[in-house]
Amino acid sequence: MRYWLMKSEPDVFSVDDLAVAPQRTAAWWGVRNYQARNFMRDDMRLRDQAFFYHSSCPHPGIAGVIEVARLAYPDETQFDPKSDYHDPVATRSNPRWFNVDVRLVRKTRLLGIHEMRKHPQLAGMRVLQRANRLSITPVQVTEWRFILKLLEEPQGT
Repeated sequence: MRYWLMKSEPDVFSVDDLAVAPQRTAAWWGVRNYQARNFMRDDMRLRDQAFFYHSSCPHPGIAGVIEVARLAYPDETQFDPKSDYHDPVATRSNPRWFNVDVRLVRKTRLLGIHEMRKHPQLAGMRVLQRANRLSITPVQVTEWRFILKLLEEPQGT
């Protein structure tokens, strides 16, 4: 099993939106970075787990645990001229952008980025690196386990 961190702006798609989706499952659409796309297309496997991370908001941080429920397939938004994610170069016979389906495992307390930065065990995480803009990043198993323990503690302890 592999572990990931997947960012979404909560005003676009939040952990609460996933919680009310049919079967608590939805496509992780709109990724327009080649490296993040490649992670989904080439590296993610069924049942891989990820932290659902709220980004570009007043209180960024981990808000839930999700799992890959369907392997990569073409992102439909690339074909829709009305979509903000439309790509005029993409065709159905040669799609450029992919998504996976994710399923909510559980919502968590918000583990904010400032709290995460307090722990040297997490210093290597890409989400904590300055100028990191990737919406999907791998998480090391040691980081995964450490964060799961943090999520069980009351906020800020």
